[in-house]
Amino acid sequence: MKNLKLIITIFVMLIFIQPAHAIKIGLITGVESVRLGASTYANIINSRTNHKIYTLDPMRNYEFKAYGTKVIIKIAGKYYNLDSDEVAIRPTNGGFVSAKNKWYRGIFIVKNINGSLVLINKVDIESYLRGVVPSEMPSSWDYEALKAQAIAARSYALANLGKRARWGYDLKDTPEDQAYNGASAEKDSTDKAVADSYGIVLIYDLKIIPAYYSASAGGQSKTWERDLPYIRSVPSYDSNVKKNGHGVGMSQHGANNLAKQGYNAYQILQYFYKNIRFARINQSYYQ
Repeated sequence: MKNLKLIITIFVMLIFIQPAHAIKIGLITGVESVRLGASTYANIINSRTNHKIYTLDPMRNYEFKAYGTKVIIKIAGKYYNLDSDEVAIRPTNGGFVSAKNKWYRGIFIVKNINGSLVLINKVDIESYLRGVVPSEMPSSWDYEALKAQAIAARSYALANLGKRARWGYDLKDTPEDQAYNGASAEKDSTDKAVADSYGIVLIYDLKIIPAYYSASAGGQSKTWERDLPYIRSVPSYDSNVKKNGHGVGMSQHGANNLAKQGYNAYQILQYFYKNIRFARINQSYYQ
């Protein structure tokens, strides 16, 4: 640990031009039907006209199916054509939506693409992170490691907006992008890590970087074959566990081990990534 230098953290205040008040997460892709519901009354909205079509009862599951190019819904044993290829499910009174035996904040979008359904969770970025951090890192780990994870995850998400636009969403809910289990995953410790790092991202050359990370690097972090100026290979401080993942960028186990030895989130991140600065996103970026 003696060769791990203390690094002064520099914050840069930035105003970004493109708004990013919400992110779209693909929960299910390319299926014939999906089942979903809400904790409160929820309105089905035609995404093309913004008109309300129907109101779902709370705490009930409804089946949505692809029918030609449209979306249909099963109510009381009968199917009804919603006369749109895309509908939104908007819960009332701050309610949650449900699918895959999980609760989610925000709204659902059900989209018919080439005769198959895609289920999307549209949610504000900070709420999204509340479901990502405990899905990616045990909530019992050191607080500074959780905070480093929150900043890395926020950076990865914002740098990859539109990555999977062909399916109508930004990122998947799996480790292929970032594990995300919605509101069902939320914990007090990780909620605090997200809140205390509100809006903070990693930047290089005034751009948010996709802050790659993996569970463990096997003692030495890796670089991609293509040269990225913010990625470097360093001792990953995770030799106590087997290599798990691509090993590029931050080692999650390494971050936790460094945090246990007194390093804060910013020092951890500046160790695993090079030439980076921290920026707090201007509030207008979320509006």
